[in-house]
Amino acid sequence: MSTGPLALVGGGEWRDGCSFDADLLSTSGADEVLVLPTAAAYEHPDRAVSTAESWFASLGAKARGLHVLARPDADDAANVDAVRAARFVYLSGGSAMHLRSVLKDSRLWDALVEAWNDGCVVAGSSAGAMVLCDPMVDPRGGAFTIGLGLVSQVAVIPHHDTWSHDKEKRTLDLAPSGLCIAGIDERTALLRDAAGTWTVSGAGDVTVFRDGAEVGLDALP
Repeated sequence: MSTGPLALVGGGEWRDGCSFDADLLSTSGADEVLVLPTAAAYEHPDRAVSTAESWFASLGAKARGLHVLARPDADDAANVDAVRAARFVYLSGGSAMHLRSVLKDSRLWDALVEAWNDGCVVAGSSAGAMVLCDPMVDPRGGAFTIGLGLVSQVAVIPHHDTWSHDKEKRTLDLAPSGLCIAGIDERTALLRDAAGTWTVSGAGDVTVFRDGAEVGLDALP
């Protein structure tokens, strides 16, 4: 089944080096990006939205924050309708565990999946990227927990260029057999197009692991 493009960003979003955002905008055909600062609910969500506004303005587009900060917000009809109508939705970094708890089994999550299946561009950075996958790397210790599963059998290590070596080793050691783990550097995106092809764009690199060994992008499902 064809979907919209997906961008899994390793962190450091909305700043120089994130060259992929201009391409995602062009692909979306929209002049507005809907930003969900949910993961940053306890870390200055307004600041996250402001950063997005400035960044996308430099690309000739608008960013609009949708303040889905707590669980009731994810079942609010106006918020659900905004996501369902969007052509480009971006989930910020912050707390992956909070983001998951707000969106899991919510009307807004259902709307996001529907929009993506209808061609909407979906991007998530750091916590946002982690939660979009299932299983999800638990940021508290590097083990695994349940993600939201927009894509399955892929897990993300964000900030891979600064991630603890010990935590990475623990993640790789605990990974289920056959699971692909993508270590994504900051200001870097692992991109999946509508046809399901994976590519890398941005300032850094992506390293894919499976069964403890490095593999190519073609190993990704």
